[in-house]
Amino acid sequence: MDIDFSLVLVSLTFAAGFIWAFDRIFLLPRRTEAVGTFRDKSRSKRSGEADVDKTTQQLLREPLIVEYSRSFFPVLLLVLVLRSFLVEPYQIPSGSMIPTLQIGDFILVNKFNYGIRLPVIGTKLFDIDEPKNGDIMVFIPPHEDRYFIKRVIGIPGDTIRFEDKILFVNGIKQVQTFVAQLPPHNPQYLVYEEDFAGVKHLIHRDLFRDRSVQEWVVPDGHYFMMGDNRDKSSDSRVWGLVPEENIRGKAFAIWMHKAPGFNLPEFGRNGWIE
Repeated sequence: MDIDFSLVLVSLTFAAGFIWAFDRIFLLPRRTEAVGTFRDKSRSKRSGEADVDKTTQQLLREPLIVEYSRSFFPVLLLVLVLRSFLVEPYQIPSGSMIPTLQIGDFILVNKFNYGIRLPVIGTKLFDIDEPKNGDIMVFIPPHEDRYFIKRVIGIPGDTIRFEDKILFVNGIKQVQTFVAQLPPHNPQYLVYEEDFAGVKHLIHRDLFRDRSVQEWVVPDGHYFMMGDNRDKSSDSRVWGLVPEENIRGKAFAIWMHKAPGFNLPEFGRNGWIE
């Protein structure tokens, strides 16, 4: 299972805030009282001002953990708010969305487009918009506790049919136009442009025909997801539908690409995601 960065961030923010607040409420008054007592005794002993100031600073000094907590809490809180409610970065780990998204793409995910949710637990506070067919969505699938990214193929109420690698949504055939076979002289896959729900994008298909027919009806509160790399994607055809509470956001931009291994980041793929 992947590390739950949201849980780590919430835990660190809470810990830093708690330590800082505990110090302000309980420990700082004790240090201030100790300074007052010390100054009273110093006056009676007529101690030197320099010695009094030095000891006063030592008595008021925050413990190191409090100093770090006070410094990091505002930064952690800002990152938590931005990442939980506005925009979250995400790296593409697999080739299931090729050619739209490549392995090593760093993307940005809109966290409020589908409604504001609490971090970690995912409880929706209020709605803003709903996923639409053609959107590229980040979510947690029903079979595994980590982020996946796929294209929305069916929303509640839709009937999805997948026949000979062609999509039919509510009986309407989604047009695929042949673009190329790659590599040209020894093809390994075919490239098509698909016009899906008005969203034009490229997909990959392998060379073999598949005359099987699969059909699904999407119930309320669920979504049917599919990768653009149609024959190399584990998606709703395999593990089922995605419940609404598992949605994490809408992918909208590529901001960097770094190929796996010892490669430098590249910015030639930067742009909006369709």
